[in-house]
Amino acid sequence: MYGASGHTGRFVVAELAARGYAPLLLGRDRDKLLALGASAARQAPVDDPDALDRALDGAAAVINTAGPFATTAAPLIEAALRAGIPYVDVAAEIEANHDTFRHFSERARAAGVVVVPAMAFFGGLGDLLVTTAMGDWTAADEVHVAYGLSSWHPTAGTLVAGAVSGQRRGGRRVRYTGGGLEYHDDALPTLRWPFPAPLGPRDVIGGFSMADVVTVPSHLSVPEVRTYMTTTAAADLAAGGAGPVPVDDRGRSAQTFVVDVLVRSAGTERRIAASGQDIYAISAPLAVEAVDRILTGRTATTGVAAAGAVFDAPDFLRSLSAHLSVL
Repeated sequence: MYGASGHTGRFVVAELAARGYAPLLLGRDRDKLLALGASAARQAPVDDPDALDRALDGAAAVINTAGPFATTAAPLIEAALRAGIPYVDVAAEIEANHDTFRHFSERARAAGVVVVPAMAFFGGLGDLLVTTAMGDWTAADEVHVAYGLSSWHPTAGTLVAGAVSGQRRGGRRVRYTGGGLEYHDDALPTLRWPFPAPLGPRDVIGGFSMADVVTVPSHLSVPEVRTYMTTTAAADLAAGGAGPVPVDDRGRSAQTFVVDVLVRSAGTERRIAASGQDIYAISAPLAVEAVDRILTGRTATTGVAAAGAVFDAPDFLRSLSAHLSVL
């Protein structure tokens, strides 16, 4: 895996080890990786294709947790395709995920390789919930994904990735409407969202777009995908700060979350929600479960695919019962 020394990467390494996998840690600094206690580590700068090829020799899959993904995703996907092995990342960057679908879909499909971007809290979890809520529907009029975070003390990687996305947009905002991504300068409204217990109703920022605006419409026929963020969490993100503080033996922070999904079609509504602890920690079982399912042949397609397109979404959510409560 690439990015093991980062905050989310450490959770992924622990999850891999807990499930009996032998993580092969890749990165720019081999000594830094060995300091994590890894039995296998290889130096491979992301901008050195030959080094990446040597590093991936004998690997079964690539998990990329190193942002900004605008820089790391494409070289690592290229390396995975050369090696003929699957690739999974935890990218929350909208533009980076869009690039993955746009640039690699045909090549990955032709190679018979599975590439799953945004297999994390943002993008992956929302997509699994939306796909589950859709059920037997083949299309819907609107999808709403509301993020109820009790707080958000972002990692340094989150802040850097956000800055890169902001630069790529020229400071504009992005939304998915009318069947496509649209950049705009409109002010974002504050709304009241009726989250289920344990959170309850909270103020949210409407149009606070996350990776779901890429993953959901990549495989579901929905012209409008809207995401929301609790105002307190958005304020925490804007303030930056020292990052998450561990409060338990798994290294999780005290942050809790509820992800509430509403799907509308022809006047009918369907809902589903999930709750848990620590948005960074939950990304680890999401990514590792994805790799396990790919390696054991429990997939529905090849090529670049969102979580709900490549996996059995309801069954995937059930497999996370130790980490996630579906409401």
